[in-house]
Amino acid sequence: MANEDRKLQIDDDWKSAAAAEKEKLAAEVEGGPEQGEYGPLPEPGFLEIVQILAMQAMVGLGGMRGPDGRDIPPNLEVAKHHIDLLSILEQKTEGKLEEQEKQVLNTTLYQLRMAYVETMRMASGGKGR
Repeated sequence: MANEDRKLQIDDDWKSAAAAEKEKLAAEVEGGPEQGEYGPLPEPGFLEIVQILAMQAMVGLGGMRGPDGRDIPPNLEVAKHHIDLLSILEQKTEGKLEEQEKQVLNTTLYQLRMAYVETMRMASGGKGR
């Protein structure tokens, strides 16, 4: 039969290629991303938490573009949720923040609240002024 004439051929090259790829990935994880690709992550801190929540609120306000370059439509429920989270953060950290942290949080909350009101006004047809 034709199948009996075939011999099993084992290619060991894939093993060395897989081992090289594994070593490369381990080096990347150990050394972090290549220079210029992303750069080092900032030290975790309070202001980073504020920035993350503010960014989510801005996405909810429709102030961002998606990966395809098109505007993300407003989702006011999401925006309000993240603004409320920042407000809770403000309440829970009262009297415990450095001056810069307090100022950034207050300014961020003010700007997001004003943008929320403006977005609500626009969504209702521009009434209210």
